[in-house]
Amino acid sequence: MDNLKEKLLGEVENFKELGNKFLDGEVSVGDFKKVSGGMGVYSERSKKDFMIRLRIPSGISSLDQMNWLCDIAEKYELEKFHLTTREAIQYHNLSIDQVCGIMKDGIENNIYSRGGGGNYPRNVAMSPLAGVDKEEAFDVTPYALSVNNHFLSKITTYKLPRKFKVGFSSSNKDLGHCNATDLGFLAVVKDNKKYFKVYMGGGLGRDPKISIEYDELIEPSKVLYHVEAMTNLFINEGDYENRSKARIRYIVERMGKEKFIEAYKEHLQEIMKNGGLDLNVSLKEYTKKGKEIDEKHPRLVEQKQKGLYSVYFHPIGGQIYIKKLRKILDDIKDIEDLEIRLTMTEGIYFRNLNGEEAKKVLSITQNIGGETALEQSVSCIGVPICQVGILQSQKTLNDIINYFNEKGYKKDILPRIHISGCGNSCGIHEVVPIGLTGKRKRVDGNVEDVFELHINGSFEANNARLGKVYGDILACEVPQFLYELALLVENKNINFSEYVNIYEKELNELTNKYKK
Repeated sequence: MDNLKEKLLGEVENFKELGNKFLDGEVSVGDFKKVSGGMGVYSERSKKDFMIRLRIPSGISSLDQMNWLCDIAEKYELEKFHLTTREAIQYHNLSIDQVCGIMKDGIENNIYSRGGGGNYPRNVAMSPLAGVDKEEAFDVTPYALSVNNHFLSKITTYKLPRKFKVGFSSSNKDLGHCNATDLGFLAVVKDNKKYFKVYMGGGLGRDPKISIEYDELIEPSKVLYHVEAMTNLFINEGDYENRSKARIRYIVERMGKEKFIEAYKEHLQEIMKNGGLDLNVSLKEYTKKGKEIDEKHPRLVEQKQKGLYSVYFHPIGGQIYIKKLRKILDDIKDIEDLEIRLTMTEGIYFRNLNGEEAKKVLSITQNIGGETALEQSVSCIGVPICQVGILQSQKTLNDIINYFNEKGYKKDILPRIHISGCGNSCGIHEVVPIGLTGKRKRVDGNVEDVFELHINGSFEANNARLGKVYGDILACEVPQFLYELALLVENKNINFSEYVNIYEKELNELTNKYKK
């Protein structure tokens, strides 16, 4: 790891030089992006400021690390940072010198931006409740961390056609999104033995696809062989000429499922011949003494460890303000064996709490983040920051929440809304109950901001599906549409999923009223 640190630190000055050339107009946006993405850095829409994405391996953090992230924000005079839908951290509105400073600070503290973007393996996603989930087959944490470490150990060597995403899920809720990613590992138990189901060739964004399932269960110790097999297949079969067709899902599309799996097995056999990638992991033992409480709260989760709990905290839009976070961290600093996990919903779980500690954390975080599912909606960073964004996704989310507040409507009726400012799906809008993706279209002779409406998607195992597209709604009318939808669902006294399946005619009538 010391050699890696030295190498990465050596890259920073060269990157700073490139960044200054970009600012001086000597390097094009495209040429800068080819390098900057691999450094975990992107130019923002202004072409003067930058963002940096720090890899938080599978979202596993700690009190010390969260305080360090606050230290960095304060050092560079930032009032907030953004929690991403891949369990990472983004800082925005930075100069090139500040970006490089954060990069160096991170490397010295084992927090890396390298490979945070570009044609590299991205942060390995994982169920944020892995290890404590009552419904899980087994804890996938050490396997996800092993893949993170494997990627990082050779992060400077990859020559992939495009990004490569891996996910781990510990239960059929698939909170690591195995069913919609390049390579996914879902924990299962068969005949009292642990295995992974393997999912391949899924992905969101332009032309989204649900993953295909590998035809064999695999032993958990063999995970790295499968990661290397998929990497090699991607390198050998991926499209280096047409970026829009360069993801693994297009290889599946071109070959067909059977031939793709056959090719995958050939690469797997070759990797396994060489050996040396077997994992021998140890699972954490939870020995903390629990204390049960008679408490019902939508952000409180009972762990499988008796008398222990997790509490969810959701900063609106994933935008976490340093002053608020500092206060939370200071108030919980004395909690024994506290665990912190970032989520793919732009939130944070505080885990391994006894009942009294859980009540304390609920109280500390009450009403400073989202309380209802609607308030816990997900949004990409969008315009005016994102270079490729089309609409202001964060503004739309706040408009929705403000509209419901103005109506005095606090009932927990609608599910999370997932908002992407463009078709790149950073808000994961295609595989959720309600998704919105931004675009512009001509309406009554004028070019208007609209959101394409996706309903009834799911990434859950055995039921994964893309949502149905219901058409386009003016961005300014989205809050009113959702409010009317909430009233319809509430009137039926059923949950949203049941409503969609039973009252599709009524849903169509409402969407037709707003559709452009």
